[in-house]
Amino acid sequence: MKRLTCLFICFFLSEVSGFEIPINGLSEFVDYEDLVELAPGKFQLVAENQRYQEEADQVTLYSYKVQSTITSRMATTMIQSKVVNNSPQPQNVVFDVQIPKGAFISNFSMTVDGTTFRSSIKEKTVGRALYAQARAKGKTAGLVRSRALDMENFRTEVNVLPGAKVQFELHYQEVKWRKLGSYEHRIYLQPGRLAKHLEVDVWVIEPQGIRFLHVPDTFEGHFDGVPVISKGQQKAHVSFKPTVAQQRICPNCRETAVEGELVVLYDVKREEKAGELEVFNGYFVHFFAPDNLDPIPKNILFVIDVSGSMWGVKMKQTVEAMKTILDDLRAEDHFSVIDFNQNVRTWRNDLISATKTQVADAKRYIEKIQPSGGTNINEALLRAIFILNEANNLGLLDPNSVSLIILVSDGDPTVGELKLSKIQKNVKENIQDNISLFSLGMGFDVDYDFLKRLSNENHGIAQRIYGNQDTSSQLKKFYNQVSTPLLRNVQFNYPHTSVTDVTQNNFHNYFGGSEIVVAGKFDPAKLDQLESIITATSANTQLVLETLAQMDDLQDFLSKDKHADPDFTRKLWAYLTINQLLAERSLAPTAAAKRRITRSILQMSLDHHIVTPLTSLVIENEAGDERMLADAPPQDPSCCSGALYYGSKVTPDSIPSWANPSPTPVISMLAQGAQVLESTPPPHVMRVENDPHFIIYLPKSQKNICFNIDSEPGKILNLVSDPESGIVINGQLVGAKKPNNGKLSTYFGKLGFYFQSEDVKIEISTEAITLSGGSSTFALSWSDTAQVMNQRVQISVKKAKVVTITLDKEMSFSVLLHRVWKKHPINVDFLGIYIPPTNKFSPNAHGLIGQFMQEPKIHIFNERPGKDPEKPEASMEVKGQKLIVTRGLQKDYRTDLVFGTDVTCWFVHNSGKGFIDGHYKDYFVPQLYSFLKRP
Repeated sequence: MKRLTCLFICFFLSEVSGFEIPINGLSEFVDYEDLVELAPGKFQLVAENQRYQEEADQVTLYSYKVQSTITSRMATTMIQSKVVNNSPQPQNVVFDVQIPKGAFISNFSMTVDGTTFRSSIKEKTVGRALYAQARAKGKTAGLVRSRALDMENFRTEVNVLPGAKVQFELHYQEVKWRKLGSYEHRIYLQPGRLAKHLEVDVWVIEPQGIRFLHVPDTFEGHFDGVPVISKGQQKAHVSFKPTVAQQRICPNCRETAVEGELVVLYDVKREEKAGELEVFNGYFVHFFAPDNLDPIPKNILFVIDVSGSMWGVKMKQTVEAMKTILDDLRAEDHFSVIDFNQNVRTWRNDLISATKTQVADAKRYIEKIQPSGGTNINEALLRAIFILNEANNLGLLDPNSVSLIILVSDGDPTVGELKLSKIQKNVKENIQDNISLFSLGMGFDVDYDFLKRLSNENHGIAQRIYGNQDTSSQLKKFYNQVSTPLLRNVQFNYPHTSVTDVTQNNFHNYFGGSEIVVAGKFDPAKLDQLESIITATSANTQLVLETLAQMDDLQDFLSKDKHADPDFTRKLWAYLTINQLLAERSLAPTAAAKRRITRSILQMSLDHHIVTPLTSLVIENEAGDERMLADAPPQDPSCCSGALYYGSKVTPDSIPSWANPSPTPVISMLAQGAQVLESTPPPHVMRVENDPHFIIYLPKSQKNICFNIDSEPGKILNLVSDPESGIVINGQLVGAKKPNNGKLSTYFGKLGFYFQSEDVKIEISTEAITLSGGSSTFALSWSDTAQVMNQRVQISVKKAKVVTITLDKEMSFSVLLHRVWKKHPINVDFLGIYIPPTNKFSPNAHGLIGQFMQEPKIHIFNERPGKDPEKPEASMEVKGQKLIVTRGLQKDYRTDLVFGTDVTCWFVHNSGKGFIDGHYKDYFVPQLYSFLKRP
């Protein structure tokens, strides 16, 4: 199925001048007056011009409840939060919920001291008109159109008066897809603080019967014994209700440990029949997932990333897993191996029969792989597709076989085609319809969304392996599940004329561990039972599977359980149909066809009360004169067909006055999807990385000169100081957790950029990005992907990777985020900074980096062996001095954030003495935005 992969909605209410809220009591909050402050929580409090506060918490979380019901794989979830403002001052309270990708939001309500705001679904232009009416009258209104690349958030912010009570409630729905032999239900819990009442309930109702149900430990043992599981033959209940004491991160701590995912894994019972056919209220759902068939012969291309970032344990475990996987190939299977970095190589240019001799030869080939270089995903996939297409066109493949590609990669493309949407388009245009593409993303930095879209639209699935897992065993498990084709050419038929509007998730072949889902409508007045006929080809025979479903069976079952959703068949049909229509819309051959499909999507969205790219969620009070608007953006043309992704958000009223937005018909667009690192970065830059290593590139000499600065935590070093152009860049040092071999390493933990003429200050730490202009301040998180700009300054954030600051589209600065394992005994998170050489600074620019914008003359000569045979020495004349320098390697992390790319440089000892002007202590400044005072 071409999935609706993202619906990222956020709306804000941060100005209350026209928002009159009566101070009335709510019966739900009668206990509030007896509450004491529970914890300095993580709610983001916005006071006046300060975006985030870290002072004592004055907002109390009374209750945090999650109720989730899964009826025949259709999940409906409600998240409710009740808070009270105990402060004597008004406070802005944020309700921020992460929801699964592909989920449809169906309802939201908010009650603020007796004033209730309810939501309704409107066609997008109607919603914008209602928003404009409220705004024109001076009433409170908010509209943010956002794009996110990873986790989806629903976010609202409201200003509450002293003593006010607020209740938020969000509803969303999703379908559970069977992957790797089970269904997975994830609920992200983020109350932000200790809650007097914290309750999570998950009910699973499966008429087919529950084979197993498991709740894995996702909180590192903190809540051992807290989840309570009750399981029957067809029903199960998971309860997670930690007390306040159990919520504490430690016995005397005031912070909560409840931040993460509660996961429920389960599977249903299956018989040797044509799946499970369930009918109710004029809709039917057909689940088909047989597991007891002989595998079909397969033609398989393994496409393995061997770029430099795969070096070490990842590559070693991948090789070991591949050797085991190759041993599992059957004699009737055909295969080849493609490995790629910036180049693409093949073990064999044709598919080879999986004989013992060929398997042994392929294993020897894999063992010799040495990771290095960049990542050319586009060419590697096209090569694999070409091999399969050519074999098929030449009639070399068994007509009863199944063809598949398994891609193993740990990073974004860095060589060749870099635009992800273009890679997807290239794959889609070249791959034949009988080929399935499966993707395995390795590590924390891989663009898993891209791999999922790539696989989902080409009859496959994607899986992610994190760096702290056993890569070898996980890879083998993934392969065993996805490389077991059991049926091909699967077709469903419902012969009665009453059956209409049949839709299904995207399938062509059936692989063990997955599931085919078909849904449709019928006229219950004309049918008392529903017949289905499935035809498919197994390993040796043509199958014809028939089944009948009685109309009354399911109704009797559902009526006996108060938690069962009697509307699940209609919701599941609507979910499948809207997603299929969205995919068809993006591929519509004519404008008329696109308009027709658009009308169908819009009508279904309104009929079934769900937010799609064509509708908006309008939230208003009973009088209808106070409104907010959650406006889901349209499909991103740069993305893929049938898939959507949106991103980060910035509150219109929290944008500093210096940010002049570009006009739109309704509201200013201040945050948009950031295009960061979309092309190969400039090869030669000045940079500071690690603890801290300065690498100065001198363009005229075409040399890299490097030096270290060994100082103390807390010291602020000036990097660039140019009073004439009004630009300052400073960095504050942080120390490692403890000394290593008697030395305490220091790193840049915070960077400050000051553009004096614009009155713009940007503080980048390992935790957040804070922007100040005049008297206004607001913040972005490293979990955002966003872009903010004014006339001269543009700030782009790429989630968890890089911040790029551009001045006048001529001068740019990049800051990379380096995350380390939180429990590492020594290392800490730190920042790296990259500045391309430029002539845009004034001749008087100075600082540890700025002084080299006016390049000094250097002469390196008399190269000779050094004390270390691998590090030769030489003499260098610079600034009237003669220095002894050593040649070695440093790292550039722009294209490989984990392992970096080697950079050769001549190292100046003693903290750059003789190469930099004066002593390094001369570059200390008192504040993060201070200009350097030169002697």
